[in-house]
Amino acid sequence: MLKIWGRDTSSNVQKALWAAEELGLDYEQIDVGGPFGGLDDPDFLAFNPNGKIPVIDHDGFVLWESNAITRYLASLDTSGKLWPTNAHGRALADQWMDWCNSHLWGPFPTVIIGILRTPPEKRDNEAIAKAGKTLEAEWAVLDAQLAKTAFVAGDAFSAGDIPAGVFAWRRYELPIERNPLPNLDAWYARLQERPAFQKIVMTPLS
Repeated sequence: MLKIWGRDTSSNVQKALWAAEELGLDYEQIDVGGPFGGLDDPDFLAFNPNGKIPVIDHDGFVLWESNAITRYLASLDTSGKLWPTNAHGRALADQWMDWCNSHLWGPFPTVIIGILRTPPEKRDNEAIAKAGKTLEAEWAVLDAQLAKTAFVAGDAFSAGDIPAGVFAWRRYELPIERNPLPNLDAWYARLQERPAFQKIVMTPLS
């Protein structure tokens, strides 16, 4: 039985949940982190000494780090539904997953925390606007890729789309200034058609 620890509103936890849903895996989601607390409990730290979510336990195999979890779950299906069967496809999926951590994640907390978790009178609007501009420049890189392929690693949806897709929901839902990026818009519309994306990602932000 697959167990996924983490609150379902967390962007990183949503990666694991989305992958599991795409593959039709049976899983149990266990609330921890955020308002649920528990990240500093000894039992949880025994699973992940970093005290962060998500963490999975798959029949005794424990794994943390959201992208590693997403890749692992994707690899369970050998048909290539989420994890390309050829080396080039896998490498491209990996590339864009790592791009999310290296390029998108850095400015994102400033925007998320600044808008969603900070009272208006205490917001650093200058910092939020600066982070938003940085993010738009990064999204333009993906937009250029999506002018050539329907999805990040090619013409088929893959695990490589999952981290970017989770962040994209926040881009389109948050009240921030967005540049016209038509290829990104079209890709995002394709993601919105996926039942697993609708169920896991298209939820109220917090």
